[in-house]
Amino acid sequence: MKHGLRHLVLACALTLVTGPAIAAKTPAPSKDALAQDKAQIAFQRDLVSVLATQVDAMPLLGAALLARPLADQPKNNSFAALIKRATYADGTGPAITWMRLADCDAKAGNCPNAASLEQLLAQAPDNAATWLIKLGTDVHDGKQDDARQDLARAAAAKSYDDYTGVSLKALAGAVGTLPPPAGSFDAARKGGAIGMQTVLAFGMASSQPQPTLQLVAQLCEGAAEDASIKSDCLKLGKVLEWGSSPLARSLGLHLREKLSDQPDQQQDAVRARRTLVWQVQNFGQLLARVQDDPAIAQRLLALARNGGTEMSLMLAALRDNNIPVDAPADWEPGKAKSEK
Repeated sequence: MKHGLRHLVLACALTLVTGPAIAAKTPAPSKDALAQDKAQIAFQRDLVSVLATQVDAMPLLGAALLARPLADQPKNNSFAALIKRATYADGTGPAITWMRLADCDAKAGNCPNAASLEQLLAQAPDNAATWLIKLGTDVHDGKQDDARQDLARAAAAKSYDDYTGVSLKALAGAVGTLPPPAGSFDAARKGGAIGMQTVLAFGMASSQPQPTLQLVAQLCEGAAEDASIKSDCLKLGKVLEWGSSPLARSLGLHLREKLSDQPDQQQDAVRARRTLVWQVQNFGQLLARVQDDPAIAQRLLALARNGGTEMSLMLAALRDNNIPVDAPADWEPGKAKSEK
């Protein structure tokens, strides 16, 4: 037990001290692109101002998510103020508390928001994602015994949900509150306003708080010879395989492949991960088309407004566009569909 947790602590320390690689040089944006960006930001601010007048949790969540990346927001329309209001509004729940984990200052070292994490543990004790967030904070603080208990609680949980689906639902509703001004999108692209709104909604949802799943993988792999941790990691893997996000499912399948003692289970996990890569790759291609195909953009926004999880939305979008959810027999990850 101790060995595996020390391995995790070391991995966490390396993560904290290793900075990002130097960004590759990119061409300077054109004057027209800068003007469009300015118009999009103004549109985003207008959406926040309108949504901030609401009293229900979902529009306030949408407003908070739209406000989060904006600089110099008025105090009452800031992410912190709006997500706090959403926490006490009608229709609130653990998805709102989850997003409030980001109401913190990373430079001050107080992320995730400790009070929100405690509230979330009480609201959603059967959600493995909650315990994996706590595991990350306990590892960071050197609380090895607590981290071990967090892993056990995550393994015993009934589900895994990072609430991206709820945020997408809030954003998909929020971006349609006002008509986008003409200068906020590229009129030369067929997706027009709806394409820009779809990019905005899905882009904002991608900034959800997330457990450090890489650390979970390192802990489980590093303790493969510890029967107790291995057992919990295999149980956690089953929960993750049915989790709300492709990342969670991928980790669950990875744990089964690496830790299962049954070759047939290992091979089944490999096949399932191959299918998952196919699904993610094809969904990514759909998203890449929204600025040039208004029908796809409209349908993706409609699916997001219906709610569900990130996984369920992805599968629904593939079916909706007549894309098989299972990879062809001759397909390999990284291989384009047109390649033989």
